[in-house]
Amino acid sequence: MTFLNFSELHSNMPGPDLKAAAAAKARWDGIAKPLGSLGLLEDAIIKIAGLTGTPDVLLPKRAVLVLCADNGVVREGVTQTDQGVTMLVAENLTKKQTSVCRMAAVAGADVIPVDMGMARRPSFPGMLDRHISDGTGNIACGPAMSHEEALQAIDAGIGLMSNCKVNGYSIVATGEMGIGNTTTTTAILSALTGLPAKEITGAGAGLTPQAHANKVAVIDAAVKKNAPYSSAPLDLIAKLGGFDIAAMTGAFLGAAYHKLPIVVDGYISIASAYLATMFNGKVKDYLFLSHVSEEPGYLQYMKLLGIEASLNLNMRLGEGSGCPLMFDVIKSACAVMNHMATFEEALGDAGAAYLSKRSDQSAE
Repeated sequence: MTFLNFSELHSNMPGPDLKAAAAAKARWDGIAKPLGSLGLLEDAIIKIAGLTGTPDVLLPKRAVLVLCADNGVVREGVTQTDQGVTMLVAENLTKKQTSVCRMAAVAGADVIPVDMGMARRPSFPGMLDRHISDGTGNIACGPAMSHEEALQAIDAGIGLMSNCKVNGYSIVATGEMGIGNTTTTTAILSALTGLPAKEITGAGAGLTPQAHANKVAVIDAAVKKNAPYSSAPLDLIAKLGGFDIAAMTGAFLGAAYHKLPIVVDGYISIASAYLATMFNGKVKDYLFLSHVSEEPGYLQYMKLLGIEASLNLNMRLGEGSGCPLMFDVIKSACAVMNHMATFEEALGDAGAAYLSKRSDQSAE
């Protein structure tokens, strides 16, 4: 076990370093370009400087953790494919053959697949073993897991971030693989907001209208059956979630504890990020949203978080596939700040005079 004492986790979780953030902003303001012209890119680097405690933002080692788990609610016919696909994609993750693996290779990032609780344990090498159980319970019939199992999965996610810190990663990201997890994620959202499932449930991977209607009915029934406390993240996870959601929640908590910037992927990832902020509001400072998922509930979670995503590419793949793209966005911003000339370097005394004049005007 790593951390199951959430009060201890909270008391040891640092806030941003305001001096480092101010130094990064001063660096941006001195670069030979229009003031603030890179918009959110500048904001991201200033934020990372505050989180890491240094204006020298480099982020040389990056990782995407893909948390794999199965969901018992699949037995209700809420998906187009069966649980065997989870294992198939998980194996391909270890072989570096999935979409996120190819995208991560371009971004110079490692992909780390983790078994959190697939329907059966994998027999192939290359996957971290954090197996809690052979999939979750069917939320249409009862809780997904016990509170103890939820805590075990959260703790595993925290531990994964501890490993990332020890192994020298400077920025991390979360992804998932688990057939049925848009159902669990939407059930949690419905319980959080009181919104009926028909308003927030997507068609998933090509569901027919009849299958979509069934999915909506299953979600409504699961929320009614389990009646979780909407203000209690542990209860929401245990009654309606999955081992992937629980572990990602822990990963966001662990990243903040270890001062690691962490990129949020799509629908399941943002739900977990929000649940982590329910445990500890400081987590929000460490979150970087990559892309807007096409799942209709994504915008609701983004509204709850109060953070805007950086990209809108009509993606809904999962696996953490939006995260390598965000790594490249951040990497590009780092390259500008670290290597572009300042006005003084580019124009000498005239540049220094211009900066002084601009500073005086900004102060007025």
